[in-house]
Amino acid sequence: VIDKIIEEKVDFVIHSGDLFETARPSPIALLTFQKGLLKLKGSGIPMYAIAGNHDIVIRNDSIPPQVIFKKLGLKVISPINTNYMHGDIFIAGLPFYPSSQVKNLKSKLAELSKKAANHEKSILVLHQGIDKYFGYNYELEIGDLPDNFNYYALGHIHNYVNDNFGKGKLVYPGSGEIWNIKELKDYHENGKGFVIVDMDNEKPLVKRVKIDIPREFIRRSLDYNDLESGISGIKETIKDFDKKPILDLDIHNIESDTNRVYEMINEELGDLSLMIRPTFNMAGEEDLDVIINQSESLGPDDLLKEQLGNYGDESVIRLGLDLYHFLSKDKIEESEDI
Repeated sequence: VIDKIIEEKVDFVIHSGDLFETARPSPIALLTFQKGLLKLKGSGIPMYAIAGNHDIVIRNDSIPPQVIFKKLGLKVISPINTNYMHGDIFIAGLPFYPSSQVKNLKSKLAELSKKAANHEKSILVLHQGIDKYFGYNYELEIGDLPDNFNYYALGHIHNYVNDNFGKGKLVYPGSGEIWNIKELKDYHENGKGFVIVDMDNEKPLVKRVKIDIPREFIRRSLDYNDLESGISGIKETIKDFDKKPILDLDIHNIESDTNRVYEMINEELGDLSLMIRPTFNMAGEEDLDVIINQSESLGPDDLLKEQLGNYGDESVIRLGLDLYHFLSKDKIEESEDI
């Protein structure tokens, strides 16, 4: 991506969050980004960035890993420093806000909208789910966005979205890699990549730049009764890959503790893959799954909303959803903070 950006001779770069998978990235991840940032700096291209839900700790006085790179020229957009001027372009934004803090988010967006009104060209940078594009687990409704910016540089959704909004364009460029089985359809239609935005016109012109994904995304279904053979087949497939793949594994007919199965998979495939996403189905569950899939089934978010709706308080529902999503990703500290 960095090399393509430099080839295109852009004026500046915006990254809309989730630069890292975690708020405590590995030294290799930090070094990899540092090399990319220095390449941009050497070509005279500044970079503006916000923190996403993955690379931020939602706690008072916490700082995202992006801050480490400020002295190398990274221009971090934060609640304390919400805006910059790049020539005649007003660039403003906020890091990720969970749905339990949406009232505060809306208040800050109103402040940024007032500032943008004083500029002919403006960009809003956010890392939020919006109802129109995100489905049930969103933080903002489309009407909550101020409509007086020219361009909306959004992050959070892994698929590509390019839409008209207000007097300009709203874009989610999507993730740089396939991270989830749900992204495959979008990948086949739109590829992975980034966008180049021309702000010289009355309405911004958006050009999609596709990139080759750096690693394989592999989906496999394994039977517990033939697990060793299945794992051996995967090992044979991925052992000579240049880049470690992401594995999405569906293991069915399990007759024992899933922890033991996970340990076995991790022991055999962990060093050969970047990430393993397992789904476990116990023996006897197959018929039940078919019945559930054939009905108008509710997902966990819907069930939470339905149960917590009895309190008659939207903030309680948002709190429950935030806790569920952090806990399901083992983000214990963030859950405790919420």
